[in-house]
Amino acid sequence: MVQDILRNQKKTLPSEKKTSTNMCLLCRGTKFLCGKSRCPVIVRYHSKTKVKPLISTLRLGGASPPSVFVGRIGYPKVSVGPMIPPVKGDTSVIDTPELWLNKSIDDIVDFRSQLVRGKFKVDVFDVENPHRVVEFTRELALSKNSVFAEALFEKKPYGRVAFYDEIQPHGPSAPIRMLDITNPKYDHHIEKAFYDTDLKSKDAVLDIYKSGVRVSKIQRAFSVGAFGVNKYRRFVPTRWSITAVDSLIGKELMKKTKQYPSINEYRVYYHNQFDNRWVILMTPTEWQYELIEAWYPNTTWNPYGSSISIFNSYEFYDGRTTYAEIGGCYYAARLAVNELLNEEGRQAGVVVLREAHPGYIMPIGVWNVRESVRRGLKQKYNKFDALSEALLQVSDIMDIPLQRWIRNSAVLKNQLYQRRIEDFL
Repeated sequence: MVQDILRNQKKTLPSEKKTSTNMCLLCRGTKFLCGKSRCPVIVRYHSKTKVKPLISTLRLGGASPPSVFVGRIGYPKVSVGPMIPPVKGDTSVIDTPELWLNKSIDDIVDFRSQLVRGKFKVDVFDVENPHRVVEFTRELALSKNSVFAEALFEKKPYGRVAFYDEIQPHGPSAPIRMLDITNPKYDHHIEKAFYDTDLKSKDAVLDIYKSGVRVSKIQRAFSVGAFGVNKYRRFVPTRWSITAVDSLIGKELMKKTKQYPSINEYRVYYHNQFDNRWVILMTPTEWQYELIEAWYPNTTWNPYGSSISIFNSYEFYDGRTTYAEIGGCYYAARLAVNELLNEEGRQAGVVVLREAHPGYIMPIGVWNVRESVRRGLKQKYNKFDALSEALLQVSDIMDIPLQRWIRNSAVLKNQLYQRRIEDFL
């Protein structure tokens, strides 16, 4: 039946315009030549002009969400420091990505562009550095609520809003000379792990996660070396800490997933967010997992391409031995999938499909993958008795033809074409 679907499928892809580095000059935000519904340059510009008058100073005071940043340039000598907006009151939403799915990209750019990053050079192994900037940065990372902070910079903060695929955007930055904060209130689960210098970092992360602390808070504390046996503690660049925590928690949940009985049907979940279409296909098999991402021309990671770029990373029952080609997104989605399977006490084969359309005008962080898959798995799913029926549903949802998804999938090929012992019984 799958072959019949592939033969009869008449789907055509949207027209694809060839772009060049001169397109922005030709367009100037008025003709939308890149195919995006909004101009990312103008979105960034408006956000920057709103906040620039508030941060054009050597001294800045405001309520840190709390938020900190550990860089990776120059490792093992890296820049650590707080991120502070020129705003007072409760700013916690600015650094809580679990709350962002109901926001627009413009909203996220607006409140993240307010965060001014202070930079203080330190060796990653020197977590006990007595300098107040280092000490207070760590205290911010352990804090439960927004904390008023005041910083004195070496020079006025400078730079455009920085966007990454792995980490959340942030605003301008500057070397920091002094830092002072009001008394923070620690999250008691994180505080307990911080003071237990005999507890391994893996055990600390898992214990805190089980207690219900948000993943983003664990990642922040992990980055400032708050966990682990005392002599092994170190600063971890923010982008590395995000993936490390996602991977660690997901891997532990996956061990339990493999002990459960398989689901009894084929499932198709669907979610659309930020012009990203997500389909999660679950099959009644032993654990196997794959993330396939399709980036249309004029999207973040395919800005000048003339065709859709598709790439994947996967694992079968025995797992992976190398880092996923897709990067942190792979581990973020794997965590979300295993959370659901553990809740149900079930095992399944899982293929996560992502179509990133031109409306996804800029990267906003790997949290988007974790939270979008989480949200998708909370939706009511469609269930089927056969893989062919489930794939027909996938074909109806996605623009890209089914045969191309299969061609770029290791798990789907395995399920469609690999003969099994039970096939002969």
